[in-house]
Amino acid sequence: MGKIVIIGAGMGGLAAAIRLAVAGHSVEVFEKNEEEGGKLNRLERGGFRWDTGPSLITMPFVYQELFEAAGRKLEDYVSMVPVDPVCRYSWPDGTMLDASDSVGRMTAALEKLNPKDVRAYFRFMAYSRRLYDLTAGPFLFNGINHWRDFLKLNPLTAFKLDPFRTVHQAVKSYFRDPHLVQLFDRYATYNGSSPYQAPATLNIIPYVELGMGGWYIRGGLYELARAYRRLAGELGVQVHFGPEFGVEEIVVRRGQAVGVRLANRQEIAADRVIANTDVAYTEKNLLPARKRWFHRPQKPGKSAGLEPSCSGFVLFLGLDRQYPQLAHHNIFFSQDYAAEFDQIFNLRQPPFDPTIYVCWTGLADPQHAPAGKSNLFVLVNVPYLSEAFDWEAPGAARAYRDLIVKHLENFGLAGLSAALEVEEWLTPVDLARRYNADRGAIYGVSSNSRFSAFLRPPNRSRHFKNLYYVGGSTHPGGGVPLVTLSAKIVAGLIAQDEAKRPA
Repeated sequence: MGKIVIIGAGMGGLAAAIRLAVAGHSVEVFEKNEEEGGKLNRLERGGFRWDTGPSLITMPFVYQELFEAAGRKLEDYVSMVPVDPVCRYSWPDGTMLDASDSVGRMTAALEKLNPKDVRAYFRFMAYSRRLYDLTAGPFLFNGINHWRDFLKLNPLTAFKLDPFRTVHQAVKSYFRDPHLVQLFDRYATYNGSSPYQAPATLNIIPYVELGMGGWYIRGGLYELARAYRRLAGELGVQVHFGPEFGVEEIVVRRGQAVGVRLANRQEIAADRVIANTDVAYTEKNLLPARKRWFHRPQKPGKSAGLEPSCSGFVLFLGLDRQYPQLAHHNIFFSQDYAAEFDQIFNLRQPPFDPTIYVCWTGLADPQHAPAGKSNLFVLVNVPYLSEAFDWEAPGAARAYRDLIVKHLENFGLAGLSAALEVEEWLTPVDLARRYNADRGAIYGVSSNSRFSAFLRPPNRSRHFKNLYYVGGSTHPGGGVPLVTLSAKIVAGLIAQDEAKRPA
């Protein structure tokens, strides 16, 4: 067993460290920020607390299996509780629906909204379950890291994955009610894509959330990041935090990764290197210019590389009051969904009528705000960074903040502007700087083409030996469960490569 260096203490990097330490490797992690978790982080101001990234836990068996692999029990580290409703949806016309993983409650909600679509819902969920069953083994749990991996699949499987329709086309074929079409179109945004461009294969996501359920972690989702770090430490993993430990270069000699060079100019030798950094950022900034996978020649008129996912504009609001109409998770839909995504992905402008996500963790954890007050995490999908919009222009972020607050007031959060005690925001520029996210993208590359969901950058570098990728920008995708699964894939690849070494 050799020495492994991991760049980044995000959830994928820590999960990889745990698995590799269990396998007997010596593991060292270098993180330029001061805390673990990557985008899954926290913010505390004036008695208020917010999770700054992911806000819902799905696929809990993924985390349970990680801890079991280390001879531990997840419940000894965090307390996971179900969330019901999973999400409260509101539309501009006053319609509201509480989505639930309870068949009875979901059926009652659909009956009230549109009885004709109750049967359609069960048909759609059966379809979503079929997609999950087809994709879970080959794509979620194993990944695609070589063209030979495709040969392992039944040729008929590709057609059963519904790649030739978009998410929207498939959803619309099931539901009559436009509210439900918009609701299920929304799941494409879970990996930063447009439902009008992304393949219908992504319709596996409703089954993951509504079929398997959603959970919250007592104290906030950041407690899961703390649990990963604690377990890694118990297994002997060394984790270094701070700007001086940021990695500035992956050292490559004779086509092979042999270590990293830190911001403090120290060179750390390693037998293998794992990058828990955005793959595009890594290719552009940490590796030699030759053979960059992300920058193969393009046809004239085509932009270089793969399209990033959307980014986000985030508000952290500390209020002097509570709004009882809010659930733990809330979505306030735009009037024209197609126009919203046209602005995000084609015009690359922040939508003037955005769909707004609001998370109120204080409903489950009252200590996240002073008594009688509330902490709201507000997220709007916006374009990745481009010349089309400048977030650093004077007043740009403030103006967009004002637009979002006004929209929420129109949805019934009366007096929201006057209720603000504490507020901060994150723009795509902040996401790019803080997490080295390529062009501020939250989820790495988008899935806005037919097979892009399965053609993400591989977990093993195609051009440099002993270099691997873990995290949301590689297989199998973004989100805490998939990032955690990417660590399992990488650990498996390293075990394969170790077995190939001469005795």
